[in-house]
Amino acid sequence: MAGPLSGVRILDLTAVVAGPWATQMLGDMGADVIKIESPDGDTTRYTGPARSPDMAALYMGLNRSKRGLVLDLKQDGAKAALWKLIARADVFAHSMRPQAIAKLGFGHETVCARNPRLIYAALHGYRGGGPYSGQPAYDDVIQGQSGVAALMSEIAGEPRYAPTILADKTTALTLVGAITAALYAREQTGRGQFVEVPMFEQMVAFVMAEHLFGHCLRPPSGRLGYTRVLGTWRRPYKTKDGHICMMAYTERHWRKFWAMVGKPEVCDDPRFNSIAARSHNIVALYELVGACFLERTTDEWLARLRELEIPSARMSSLDDLMTDPQLKASGFFRAATHPSEGDILFADLPTRFSDGTATGVRLQPRLGEHSLEILREAGVSESEIKALLASGATVDGPPKPQATE
Repeated sequence: MAGPLSGVRILDLTAVVAGPWATQMLGDMGADVIKIESPDGDTTRYTGPARSPDMAALYMGLNRSKRGLVLDLKQDGAKAALWKLIARADVFAHSMRPQAIAKLGFGHETVCARNPRLIYAALHGYRGGGPYSGQPAYDDVIQGQSGVAALMSEIAGEPRYAPTILADKTTALTLVGAITAALYAREQTGRGQFVEVPMFEQMVAFVMAEHLFGHCLRPPSGRLGYTRVLGTWRRPYKTKDGHICMMAYTERHWRKFWAMVGKPEVCDDPRFNSIAARSHNIVALYELVGACFLERTTDEWLARLRELEIPSARMSSLDDLMTDPQLKASGFFRAATHPSEGDILFADLPTRFSDGTATGVRLQPRLGEHSLEILREAGVSESEIKALLASGATVDGPPKPQATE
């Protein structure tokens, strides 16, 4: 079945994590994503365990639902081929610094002038026009610069990065939304546009959604930082045999909880008798709750909390997720046999569409696997293709294994 983006062609010049994860999601939704790489390939091809030299684990997790094309854009022949692709594309996405892409001749003003219907999506470290514009940026840098690492110090005792590629993946989700919004706008106006998605500003917006807190009022009324999520007791509660995650929130939740643990009088404690009071005394509240959970096992607590419809769950490790009953029942982890890599497993696109979710997922391409196919579609002549191959500006798939006796 075709997905909701069927018929949309995306030229994907992004690399590493943020851009490739975004374009993978767009490909999962049916877009024809053409991953364009230098002859060396995306660096993630060499990060993590691998069966083939250019198909390492990190690349595999970020690059399904794409076709692979190699173009050395330092060569004129490759640039000419890219212009032919641009003429037929709907989206041009890249994650290069603005000065680098402009030096190659593919800055947004030049490209959009050649194809006015094109959505030109640039994933930058920083918004244009500021003192940081054009500087290089990676996830660790942005986590530190956007306040994430400092927030971690409030609960860990020292600055730390979140143990996931948080800035890259948050920006990727924003890029997906920005591209689809621009495609919708084009349907209304017939015009493409330049879309800039900056990692730094996106992560500051992500952090400050709740942590602007008292400073959303002018003059400020209270501190920066949402008190509830910065408390040291905001963590999974220890039980007799493990940990549980519980989030009582409404008045109804709290009255049920305190009655269940035999402490109904807490509901009338002036420190905890309203949302406002609880927010001012959240550390004391969570510490009191934590002491209660030590009395029973995780299973016992889950049974009681679910009976009272208080949101709760067992804390899961990465290993636990691989056997989670919800993920198993919904078919979240999908198995496939890759033509070169053998049996593989990948996480599904979480979103479902009642009117068409792409089901024929294209597995991760080898470096340059579809180069000739794509160039021919773009109208590049056979003599031009031969010249590109001869100069090393493109390749016809990965090197073939040598026959042995």
